[in-house]
Amino acid sequence: MTATRAALVYAAGLSLLYALVPTLTFPGPPLDVVEGFAWGRELQLGYTKHPPMQAWLLEATYRLTGGHYFGGYWLSAISAALGYLFIWKISRRVGLDSWQAFWAVVLTSVTFYFTLPMPEFNPNILQIPVWSAMILLFLRVQENSRLLDWLLLGAVAAFGLYTKYFVILLIGTIGLYALVFADARRLFRTPGPWLCALTCAVLLVPHILWLLQTDFLTIQYAASRSKSAASLFDYVFNPLNFLFAQIGNHAGLFLVITAGLGWYQLKHLRAELKKDDTCLVEHGDRFLLWFAFVPLIVVLLASALTGNEFEHMWGTPMFVLSGVVAVRFLSLPGLWPHPRRALVAAIAIQAVFLTVIFGQAVLEPYWKKKQTRMHYPAKSVAEDLAAIWKENQKTDLRYVAGDMWSAANVTLHAPGRPSMFYLHSQTLSPWIDIEDVQKHGLMIVWRGDREAPLNELLRFYPDAIRQGSKTFRYQSAADIPDVIVNWLIIPPGVVAETPAG
Repeated sequence: MTATRAALVYAAGLSLLYALVPTLTFPGPPLDVVEGFAWGRELQLGYTKHPPMQAWLLEATYRLTGGHYFGGYWLSAISAALGYLFIWKISRRVGLDSWQAFWAVVLTSVTFYFTLPMPEFNPNILQIPVWSAMILLFLRVQENSRLLDWLLLGAVAAFGLYTKYFVILLIGTIGLYALVFADARRLFRTPGPWLCALTCAVLLVPHILWLLQTDFLTIQYAASRSKSAASLFDYVFNPLNFLFAQIGNHAGLFLVITAGLGWYQLKHLRAELKKDDTCLVEHGDRFLLWFAFVPLIVVLLASALTGNEFEHMWGTPMFVLSGVVAVRFLSLPGLWPHPRRALVAAIAIQAVFLTVIFGQAVLEPYWKKKQTRMHYPAKSVAEDLAAIWKENQKTDLRYVAGDMWSAANVTLHAPGRPSMFYLHSQTLSPWIDIEDVQKHGLMIVWRGDREAPLNELLRFYPDAIRQGSKTFRYQSAADIPDVIVNWLIIPPGVVAETPAG
């Protein structure tokens, strides 16, 4: 089998498995997917937490599949598959041969971000093809400076910013590279960079206008969720915590490399690398090192200077070059005495993670015996609440308010897909037309044995108590404690006013 075919079989087969296992076994989607579906129903230019791309794509799968939610699993698999494709192309373009490119894909695939988090399609996972495509395109424009590639780079950058603002880190890394190195600075004397910037800016205009109209909602939300330093200790602990988490997320890569080396070769690795003259730093090596480590260094410096804690999962797209760097600077698979062992180790790691994903859906409830989001009886809850509303009001349920999990699941599963009025806040739900809510009424939903709604909802209904409640069994034969779902019907005309903006 050729290396190209081996890479295709490995990457396609792996991506297919990470789509099929949750599709066939998950009784319900994870939080980020449910949240994305609730947002996507509104087809806005932005949402509470993120720009709109994840939600748009989820909504597209919902409509294409006739109202099913499994499209989120396939979007994650497609994101990973595209990432593998671009990693292959980057490997070949920096001078690796086809078998080295194959191993670059394999080693990347066993980093944590390409395994267990895959079923939870979110902006972090969607950034994987964005970062890898942008790095590939920037590598190409340095070689040929074709205007089409510059145009594509600008378009992908805009797509990335519609996904998550974290892509600014990569855009800055590209810009800094072009400023630091003389052979890259010459690009500014061509129309390419300016066309790229113009393309990105034009495509972002609708979202920028939305930000202005909503008083920069997504940025405000991010600022409110920022975990700033509580003491001087955090200025040291938070960056180190992020760094060691990212090293830990590469454990699979280290295991596969070690399996291929064997104990003897591992002990003599430094000497072997010194004898290998292919490790001399060249232009392609400089490029790889820059894009593999500069984003990480910037995040660590930002954390050290501000004391802020960065979410570990933000590292998801930052390490798309890990496998390429490992192959290039460890001279793999040339220095491996046992490449077959390395491949067996990689397949074993993937089997373990796929088994864990299967176990989360089928086996975990039997030993944890606690409520889980995946097994939440969302469809039964949504259908019952919609029926209760119709019996009471003689109309279809149009609006549901509550916390994200309670309300979003009703939005996803209830007939007619009612609109989510997140925490009864027009600021957090800018798609809401309060006059239309007054016209059709509102159902407030919350979980647990509390008689009153959440405090965020009591601000608008200080004397509110539940009108009814019902106990639902979770979607598992295991002994999971039942969930109590509460509701309160706010009839048309008496919905509390909530200021927008």
